[in-house]
This record gives sequence, C-alpha cells and structure tokens, in this order.
Amino acid sequence: MFRKSLVAVVAATTLALTACGGGSGSDSGGGGASDDTITMGFAQVGAESGWRTANTKSIQESAEEAGVDLKFSDAQQKQENQIKAIRSYIQQQVDVIAFSPVVESGWDTVLKEAKDAEIPVILTDRSVDSTDTSLYRTFLGSDFVEEGKKAGDWLVEDSASAEGPVNIVELQGTTGAAPAIDRKEGFEAAIAADPDLTIVESQTGDFTRSGGKQVMEAFLKNTPDIDVVYAHNDDMGLGAIEAIEAAGKVPGQDIKIITVDAVKDGMTALAEGKINYIVECNPLLGDQLMDLAAKVVAGEEVPARVVTEETTFTPEQAKEVLASREY
Repeated sequence: MFRKSLVAVVAATTLALTACGGGSGSDSGGGGASDDTITMGFAQVGAESGWRTANTKSIQESAEEAGVDLKFSDAQQKQENQIKAIRSYIQQQVDVIAFSPVVESGWDTVLKEAKDAEIPVILTDRSVDSTDTSLYRTFLGSDFVEEGKKAGDWLVEDSASAEGPVNIVELQGTTGAAPAIDRKEGFEAAIAADPDLTIVESQTGDFTRSGGKQVMEAFLKNTPDIDVVYAHNDDMGLGAIEAIEAAGKVPGQDIKIITVDAVKDGMTALAEGKINYIVECNPLLGDQLMDLAAKVVAGEEVPARVVTEETTFTPEQAKEVLASREY
C-alpha cells in the first residue's frame, strides 16, 4: 500500500478514536483531502525548443486541472541536473516521479533508488536503455523510429523521378538522446533501398534553432551540392532556413527540408513552402500523464508502453490546420 493511502487510513482511525473519547476532533478534521492529493515530481529536459515549451505547458496545466501537486524542475539539458532533481523527489517522498530523460543511458542507479523507496516512475517522451524494465512502470511517448521512417518514406517517394544522386545533410538532435538515435535509425532504414539517396553530412544541432543555423552554415561551406535537409526537429529546421536564406538560396526549392515536430512556427514555414514535409510529434502529453499517474499510485496495472497518435503534414495540409494549431 502506498504511503499516502496509509497516512489517510491512520488519520481516519485517529479521528474516529478521538470522537469515541468525547473530544471534538477539530484538530484532525480536513486532513483527508490533502492526504488524497497525488504529489508528482517531474524532471523536464529543458526549454530547448518550441515543442518542449508546449510539452511543459501541457503537463503543468493538466496537473492543475487534475488536482495534482506538481513539483517541477528544468534540467537545462544536463543529465546531472535531472539525476539531482530525481534524488530530491525521492527525499521528499513524492507519490510518483515522471521525467523525460536527457539521454538514454546512465539511469539505472537513480531509478534503483526510486524503486527501493517504493516510488513508481513514469518515463515521458523519451526512453532509457536500461535492461531492467522493472525500474519504471510505463513509458508514454512517440515512436521515434517510426517518425524517422515516415520522413524517409516521403523522401523516397518525392525523389522517385529525380535523376542522379540526392545529397542529404542531417541535423541530429542531442547526442545520446532517444529521439536523435531513433529518428536517425528510422530515416536511414527508409532510404536504404534507394542508392541515389545519400547522407553526405550529419551533425548534432542539439535540438535548438541556433544550433541548427550554425551547423547548416558549416554544411553550406563544406558541401556545395546539398539537395535535402533532414532535421530531427522543427527548431533546427528553422535555423537551417535562416542559414540557407543568408547563403542566397531558396529553402523548400533550392534545398528541400524535412523536419519532425509540427509546432506552430514549423507549420507556418511549411505553409509558406519553406519546409516541404513535417512528421508530427505531439507534445500535449499532460492529460495522459496525469491519468497514468493516478493509476500507478492506486496500484493499478498500466501498459508498459503507451504510444501517442500522430500524423504528417504537407504544405497544403498545414494551411488547412494552421489557424487551429494549439502549439
């Protein structure tokens, strides 16, 4: 039985005994409401992109709506900061811990500490590479390999009539992060069947717009013939657009651009024809996270993997939905 439930039982028993003894019970009254509140410790990656900002807002608003006491920390894209935050949540004896891992590796020790403290852990957005799946209860997020595959499938179809080689430069996400690893894997698998599609340069832009611009500037200097940019998120793609325009080229025409996320800034560029194709990665995970948290705290069984539903967008489709885009 979880600690909060036990506290509630003890509080109720104490109140009953006091009433039987002739006391007023006023000192104990009202304790049950606070005892029933779920306290969640959430360790966020940072605020490196529009997607992450939307994700944070979704979690904070959903926690408030669900009556969850949310203890939130921003790791500023540093794993050591997340580990420190998780250990703080363990010391505070929260009911449940949720976090989006900065990178895949290096979590077993701190997750074992949470398990020993009997605090369930939920992974959101990103996974860990631990072989001990008992260290967390569930993983809520996108299928990043499938996202990369969707991007690659579109390029294969779009390039079917092209003559000669198609030179691709890749703007990778944060080194060691699950979406960076998986989106690369899925994309490479999708284009492997076409020998004319070649990734000629690949470097991390750290999921940031400034990083995407800086890396793209270097690509343009080092590789004169670039046909396609594949960016692991919209922000890096938007940074690439700035570099391409500064070089006197037309994004979306001289150099085609494929990105992942579908945040509003990316969708705007897509509608304008500066981006050619976007694979959606939905950041609005708050409601699902709060539902899963309530179930794991109550001791209910939950799926080991919860995949979010997502789609893809062309410029024409972006124009149709842009006005109603929430993030």
